[in-house]
Amino acid sequence: MVELSGHLLFISFICYLIAVGFFGGAIRSPSTSHLPSTYNRPGTIAMFITLFGFFAQLGYFITRWIASDHAPLSNLFEFMTFFGMMLVGAFILLFMIYRTAVLGLFTLPIALLIIAYANMFPKDINPLVPSLRSYWLQIHVTTAAIGEAILSISFAASLIYLIKTIDQTKRNKQTWWMEFVMFCLICIVGFIACSTVFALTGYTSTFKWIDKHGIEQKGDHVLVYHLPPVIAPHQGELVTAAPFKPVIAVSPYINANKLNTVICSIISGMIIYWFIRLIARKRIGALLKPLTKHIHADLIDEISYRSVLIGFPIFTLGALIFAMIWAQIAWTKYWSWDPKEDWALITWLFYAVFLHLRLSRGWQGEKSAWLGVIGFAIIMFNLMIVNLVIVGLHSYA
Repeated sequence: MVELSGHLLFISFICYLIAVGFFGGAIRSPSTSHLPSTYNRPGTIAMFITLFGFFAQLGYFITRWIASDHAPLSNLFEFMTFFGMMLVGAFILLFMIYRTAVLGLFTLPIALLIIAYANMFPKDINPLVPSLRSYWLQIHVTTAAIGEAILSISFAASLIYLIKTIDQTKRNKQTWWMEFVMFCLICIVGFIACSTVFALTGYTSTFKWIDKHGIEQKGDHVLVYHLPPVIAPHQGELVTAAPFKPVIAVSPYINANKLNTVICSIISGMIIYWFIRLIARKRIGALLKPLTKHIHADLIDEISYRSVLIGFPIFTLGALIFAMIWAQIAWTKYWSWDPKEDWALITWLFYAVFLHLRLSRGWQGEKSAWLGVIGFAIIMFNLMIVNLVIVGLHSYA
C-alpha cells in the first residue's frame, strides 16, 4: 500500500507538469485569450490532466492513510504534499469560476515546487507521538492546510498582476522587489537540486554537540548532516571526516541542521538565479512578462481578493480556533506562545489587515497584489523557517 501511494504521488506530479505545458498553449492565441480557457483545446486538455493528477494525489493520500492507520499529516513530508494537493484543489475551484488559464500556468508550478520540496524530507511512516493521537489531528491540520492553500492562490494571482503591470524596462523599487520574489522561489528549486545531488553522492557529516540542557549528545544522539555543514550545532565537534568545515556554531535553541539546510538552499538558489540571468540577459520578471500579455489585470485582481475572502475564514477555523481547542485537550492550555502558534497568529492578523485595507481603504490593484505576495511569504516562513529552524512544541513535525 505504501508503494502504491508513492506511485500515485509520482503520477500526480507528472500530470501537473504536463498540464503546465498545455496551460501555456491555452494562452498563446490572442484570438481566444479573452474567452474562458475551456473554449480552446489546450485549456480543456490541461484541465482534464490537472483533474486526473488531483485524483491521483487524492488516491496517494487515502492509500497512505490506510497504510499508516492514521491521517498522513504528522510530518513535513505528509503535510507539504497535502498542502500541495489542496493548492491544486483550490485552483480547480477558482478555475471553475473564472476559467482563466494563466492562473494554472502560475499556480501549478508553485504546487510542483511544494510537492518536490516535500519529497526532500523523510518519507517513513512512524507511530504518532502521544499528543498527536487524536481526531483533532485531522480536523485542525486539514482545515488549516485548506485555508493556507486558498490564501496561496492569492499569491499566484498577485504574481501574475505584478508581472503584467510592472514596467520591466526600468530599474526601480518595484522591479527590485519583483526580482527578489523570483529569487526566493528559485531558492526552493535550489534546495531540491542541492538535496538531490548530495543524496545521490551519499554525503553525510556527523557532529556531537551540547543541547540546551547542557547534556552532551553523542553516540546514538549525534546530529547527522546530509548537506555541507556551513552551520555547526552548539559546541559541536565534527566526528566524521568531511571535506567541508562549518563556519559558525549556533545557539542550542536553534536547529542547526535545519538552519544549515536553509543556508545551503539560498547558496544553491543564488547559483541557479545568476545562471539564468547570465543565459537570458534579462530579469526573471521580464522573461515571464510575455505570458501575461493577453490577461485582464482587473480580473486577476478580483481572483486575488476572492481567494483571500474564501481562505481567511477557513484558516481562522483551522489554524486558530480548532488549534486552541486541541491545545487545551493536549497541553491543558489554549495558548502557549509556541513559535508555531505565534506565526499562525501573525498570519491571521496580516490577512485581517489585508481585508481591512481592501474593503475600507480601497487598496486595490498593485497595493493589494503586494499584500498577496507578502502574505504568501509569511505562510512559507511559517512552514519552512519556523518548522525547520526554531525549536518549539511543534518540533516533532
